[in-house]
Amino acid sequence: MPGYSNIVILTGAGLSAESGVPTFRDKGGIWAKYDYRDVATPEGFAKNPVLVHEFYNMRRRAHEGIKPNAAHLALARLEQTYPGEVTVVTQNVDALHEQAGSHNLIHMHGEIFAALCDSCRARRPWTADLSLDLACPTCGHKGGMRPDVVWFGEMPYHMTRIAKLLATADLFISIGTSGNVYPAAGFVAEAAANGARTVELNLEPSDGVTLFDEAIHGPATQVVPAFVERLLNEN
Repeated sequence: MPGYSNIVILTGAGLSAESGVPTFRDKGGIWAKYDYRDVATPEGFAKNPVLVHEFYNMRRRAHEGIKPNAAHLALARLEQTYPGEVTVVTQNVDALHEQAGSHNLIHMHGEIFAALCDSCRARRPWTADLSLDLACPTCGHKGGMRPDVVWFGEMPYHMTRIAKLLATADLFISIGTSGNVYPAAGFVAEAAANGARTVELNLEPSDGVTLFDEAIHGPATQVVPAFVERLLNEN
């Protein structure tokens, strides 16, 4: 395996699952218990903001005590020690990459520990519960504070920056993703079209597994550290 100058890593729910963070689409996942239209759309928030706040307050509290696993730690180590550029683009809204030590990180779907004002669009770190009683610290409007996460029907964050990274990547790695949620599911084809080698690390084959040059399947806490070790040893 040759050395790479620009590694782009896409991570999804499967990476954090072994830390105890529930996935969404798996059997028994979050969307098996909640209708996403009620709790993860702008329309759902407009219709029943109390329900949406209850859902995300519950999720925020559930993250207390959850720690990064061996896969998060391995990716942080890769960023810190690999001679080339390493960027993680995550679909996850948890803070486990940061807790593991990753710094070159893009949250394309927002962050559970951040709040966004629907009125003035100001965003800020937020660890407490959200409610309709809160006023935005920036504009003073009450009732518009919401989780700073990307809901269905909204554009993911930082897409221009991500496109530039995919255009220059020479290695693209997808970890813990289903391969059926766009635009992230299209990143592999975009990277490959620009000449990148593409690798899937996943518990089982994703919907887009045939698009990858190489696929390694197994628990993230096993396959990710092993692949990182392989990259480091060959450079």
